[in-house]
Amino acid sequence: MAARLRRQPDSQPDQVIPVGGDFKWPVTLESGDIVLRPIRYRDRREWTALRSRNSEWLAPWEASNPAPGGGLPDYRQMVRSLKVQAAQATALPFVITAWTPGFQDPVIVGQLTVSSIVWGSAMTATLGYWVARDRAGQGIAPTAVAMATDYCFGTLGLHRMEINIRPENGPSLRVVEKLGFRDEGYRPRFLHINGEWADHRTFALTSEEVPEGLLARWLRSRQA
Repeated sequence: MAARLRRQPDSQPDQVIPVGGDFKWPVTLESGDIVLRPIRYRDRREWTALRSRNSEWLAPWEASNPAPGGGLPDYRQMVRSLKVQAAQATALPFVITAWTPGFQDPVIVGQLTVSSIVWGSAMTATLGYWVARDRAGQGIAPTAVAMATDYCFGTLGLHRMEINIRPENGPSLRVVEKLGFRDEGYRPRFLHINGEWADHRTFALTSEEVPEGLLARWLRSRQA
């Protein structure tokens, strides 16, 4: 089963189409109640409120700036940077949303960004995600990761997807384990997280490992 894809009006007319890649953005991906769509400036209030409610839950895994006195960008700066990267065909900045009783539109429950897209002979990318604490364990993160990975493999023609996770981050480790990402080993002091250089484990998947699609495999495993 593939995620439903809706092409949105192109807000980036100067979009770069890399050699060897069929880059399409913006797009919206849907599977069941889960919808991945591009992050928007007008999401600021909803996104900020969600992050505030989940600050304690997310703090141990929060990226930080290693520069002396360095801080993180504010919401508008973050979205502007992500939009530039998308225009350069190096990132896919999604929010994870879910159809929820009592709401007219899908509500934001997390964020997923495909970044560091490399074309040419590599055809690879890195994926990062977070989900609100009260929605963890409901299959939302694996479904979102599977949808984004299938889009990168099937539509963009990428070959490899990588996810880097703190060894202490049990919920995120369970996501890649459920999806069958390979553990490629330990990376000491790989990223600056929560104020210090932190070790990570690297997980990866190549397109040949999921010829039927990652989402189809994941949904089938849930029914087993």
